[in-house]
Amino acid sequence: MTNKMDERLESMYQDVLRRNPGEAEFHQAVREVLETLGPVLAKYPEFRERKIIERICEPERQIIFRVPWQDDRGEVHVNRGFRVQYNSSLGPYKGGLRFHPSVYLGIIKFLGFEQIFKNALTGLPIGGGKGGSDFDPKGKSDNEIMRFCQSFMTELWRYIGDTTDVPAGDIGVGGREIGYMYGQFKRLTSRYEAGVLTGKGLDYGGSLVRTEATGYGATFFVEEMLKVRKDSFDGKRCVVSGSGNVAIYTIEKITQLGGRVVACSDSNGYILDEKGLDLDLVKQLKEVERRRIKDYVEYRSHARYVAGGNIWEIPCQVAMPSATQNEINGHDAKTLVKNGCIAVGEGANMPTTPEGIKVFLDAKISYGPGKAANAGGVATSALEMQQNATRDSWTFEYTEKRLANIMKNIHQNCYETAEEFGAPGNYVVGANIAGFIKVAKAMVAHGLI
Repeated sequence: MTNKMDERLESMYQDVLRRNPGEAEFHQAVREVLETLGPVLAKYPEFRERKIIERICEPERQIIFRVPWQDDRGEVHVNRGFRVQYNSSLGPYKGGLRFHPSVYLGIIKFLGFEQIFKNALTGLPIGGGKGGSDFDPKGKSDNEIMRFCQSFMTELWRYIGDTTDVPAGDIGVGGREIGYMYGQFKRLTSRYEAGVLTGKGLDYGGSLVRTEATGYGATFFVEEMLKVRKDSFDGKRCVVSGSGNVAIYTIEKITQLGGRVVACSDSNGYILDEKGLDLDLVKQLKEVERRRIKDYVEYRSHARYVAGGNIWEIPCQVAMPSATQNEINGHDAKTLVKNGCIAVGEGANMPTTPEGIKVFLDAKISYGPGKAANAGGVATSALEMQQNATRDSWTFEYTEKRLANIMKNIHQNCYETAEEFGAPGNYVVGANIAGFIKVAKAMVAHGLI
């Protein structure tokens, strides 16, 4: 990126590398934050004296456990489960569960570390945590998913609660998985503690807008960045990677705001539809039938499917990476800029490599980092917790309005903080510093714990 790290911060970073070997994603997430904190330590010397950075880089608690389960043929499988309870300075640990074969401790720590600052930016009283398993839900039957989720919760339930740690979904964990886990939590505890998990079904304590929240929120954030440029989504050609929950509702909100999304993807390739994606068809294929995105062209013959293709080679004005970490590298970023991209909003967590981020910042395009742009998901999870705590449920319109206001405030906070610390227009600096200061002040207030 653009900043050379302060010497004292560099030595803290080297310490993180030494203590956490082999966790590349975690190292990347820590470096990206530390590179921006030099001016903060100059302004707040007490943060250095109290060793706030050293403490914030070390999770409060890391739980790793065995998850045995049986498939439909009766064969036994053993997976590994994780919950990293990272920082509870602002409230109970809050963050999703990811079920994906790539999951290991380093991924969970990177996600949990990002979550601390993202949650702080929402302005809501939630700390940072993350969890998951290296289990792959793809191709599994409903009964296999249920048996796995029940086994996973049989260990996890002892560490969570509505005032302790509140997990939600992430990649591979949607409403079905949350339902099975909540059922097992209820069975084990004999408590109807609706606030212990978010992303629940609407029939048993879920919140309207929660499904749409991350995608809608990322789009609202980009809308605010475009307003700063005296621009809007109207008539913009947009590309959204992924075709899961985040991507689908990003596409939906962009379309509502007048943009035209021409491409989305999955892990096998991308589809390009110059007429604009048929969102109802994407929803049917992905949410109902759980099929691959390539099947889109069976129904829309004018569209094109490119197996193994790079979606970032498609010219667009707005790019919304909404799939997974490190999906845009330096070369991809240069291609996007060369092809006329003016704004990037991260729906996924850390989807751009450090080289890619540098390209975006140097080109002075509007770049919304994940910890700010995709905070709408966890913000609406916190709104779900509020509804559960008061035994209430809100309308879609009311909840969406709350979400839009939260995203507007996050944008303003990041924008103003970047100005204050001498990096106008740099949302990376703004998001990192605004989130960090809030957490650091709470840690100072709580004493050495």
